[in-house]
Amino acid sequence: MALILAPMCVSAQKFGNVDSGSIIQLMPEYTQAQNELQTLQKQYEEELTYLQEELTKKNSDYEAQASTLPDNIKQRREQELQELYEKMNKFYQDSQQNLQKVSQEKMAEISGKVLKAIQEVGDEGGYICVFDSSDNVIPYVSKSATTDVTALVKSKLGIK
Repeated sequence: MALILAPMCVSAQKFGNVDSGSIIQLMPEYTQAQNELQTLQKQYEEELTYLQEELTKKNSDYEAQASTLPDNIKQRREQELQELYEKMNKFYQDSQQNLQKVSQEKMAEISGKVLKAIQEVGDEGGYICVFDSSDNVIPYVSKSATTDVTALVKSKLGIK
């Protein structure tokens, strides 16, 4: 009897798949985030260009006057050039880190919204699990239709 019912039980289980990457790219929030990131990047690029131009001008002025300047003024101007160069590099690094941080925050918000929708579809559709084909993860697994085997895997690995 169990052998007869087993295929029916397996066929009654529903599995789904989704491509969250293509969904995300279609979301208005994604387009808005991309536009905001591009605007922020443009602002950073403009500031960096300003700093580069300032450094280039001061360096040209220094090179034109270097042969006539006393040593103490030369040293001060060289130090100013070095500080401006370091300021420009620090600004570049900080702006790149901030762009990355803002991008991650925006994508986490968007991904969270997609994940919630996937979970709702999984619950409403009676799916056992839904696979995400865009990054080979499983964003939804029914808690009521599965058995948690975490303890068994820990035991197999010798972890308490």
